[in-house]
Amino acid sequence: MPSLYLIPVTLGESPLENVLPEYNHTVVRKIKHFIVENVRTARRFLKSVDKNIDIDTLTFYELNQHTKKEEISAYLEPLAKGEDVGIISEAGCPAIADPGADVVAIAQKCGFRVVPLVGPSSLLLALMASGFNGQSFAFVGYLPIQPNERTKALKNLEQRAYAENQTQLFIETPYRNMKMLDEIVKNCRPQTKLCIAVDITLETEFIQTKTVAEWKKRLPDLNKRPCIFLLGGNYN
Repeated sequence: MPSLYLIPVTLGESPLENVLPEYNHTVVRKIKHFIVENVRTARRFLKSVDKNIDIDTLTFYELNQHTKKEEISAYLEPLAKGEDVGIISEAGCPAIADPGADVVAIAQKCGFRVVPLVGPSSLLLALMASGFNGQSFAFVGYLPIQPNERTKALKNLEQRAYAENQTQLFIETPYRNMKMLDEIVKNCRPQTKLCIAVDITLETEFIQTKTVAEWKKRLPDLNKRPCIFLLGGNYN
């Protein structure tokens, strides 16, 4: 049965064998149609999976925030013809904080088989290592850029962490990480627990949980590094 495969990639320059099972490679080798965020990086990833893959025989469909719904439907036409299609995002797992979710939604509506492959999710790995509640959590993406709105959002997330015992996960553009960290330690309660997860699965990986008061004493350098922030309430 033709399938839409969700193909995870590494979260950075880490060896494929450290984070991706060999089965993924077997699947990738048989696919001729790929929906990707960036053709160049997708081609590089496929070559790292198997240098013998003939890239020129493959078809790539580019997917980003500007892609229209009708274009996405056309990307899935190979499935209707009995051919597999793969989705490759820029990092981690497709369709998680990723435009690939739109493709999956259309595939599900059309009744196509959707197969998620095993691979690294920075969100889940950060949650696993945080010591926070893993039974109730929310990923809220990016917080507002405007200072007043951001402060309000932070306080709302902190309140939810306490009131609902729900772990709150959010991210920031890497070059604004330090600004975000400054805002957190400035606006959150001293006893609130904050986990900072950086460079997950890489050699420079750093994941630590401390209270806001403890972080204030010494802030880590997060500049231009992929980072996830987690706020925890009463758990542990």
